[in-house]
Amino acid sequence: MKSARRHTERHRTDRLGWMRAAVLGANDGIVSTASLVVGVAAAGSGQGAALVAGVAGLVAGAMSMAAGEYVSVHSQADAENADLLRERTELERQPVAEHRELAAIYIARGLEPGLAQQVADQLMAHDALGAHARDELGISATLSARPVQAALSSAASFAVGAALPLAVTALAPAQGLMAWVSGTSLAFLALLGAVAARVGGAPVPTGAWRVTFWGALAMAVTAGVGALFGAVA
Repeated sequence: MKSARRHTERHRTDRLGWMRAAVLGANDGIVSTASLVVGVAAAGSGQGAALVAGVAGLVAGAMSMAAGEYVSVHSQADAENADLLRERTELERQPVAEHRELAAIYIARGLEPGLAQQVADQLMAHDALGAHARDELGISATLSARPVQAALSSAASFAVGAALPLAVTALAPAQGLMAWVSGTSLAFLALLGAVAARVGGAPVPTGAWRVTFWGALAMAVTAGVGALFGAVA
């Protein structure tokens, strides 16, 4: 007799919250810090000034990312909590109408009316609010907003991303600083895009190219602005 084996599946949706914040933070860290260093260098400032500007950009960017993610995701959480409170009130005041609404959702998804009624009966008896949150509002534990997690992930990933071009700025020869920072940062971005695509199940070349293109554009524009202001000064 064969022993029963538990069937397990691994999905990527449970990674969406932290992965989005981590990839966004690292990408911004590399792009903004590398662009800042390249812009300062293009303006004619020395390697020391570029390094100081990069460090300031790292600290300011990490704090900005943390604050922005926390406020944004907390707003999402507030909206979810408000919807859940309204749904709880409606379940208390109009349980029959809420039952019909849930059954109608299952009918629209393809269940026979009788089966939809049975499913609605059992799910509402087990966890009425959870059933409506998931199937009516689209709120689930996997995709629910987590402000603190998003803020910490963004700040940490931004700092890690920004540290890469900063390390190159500190170690590269002063004469070829712009080329070193630009080239290595584009390589870092390509690697980040490839890893993010791989983790998310997307095509790796597309992910790498997309991130690299926008990073190159940002550095080119910043270098142009830096050169312009350096010439004016």
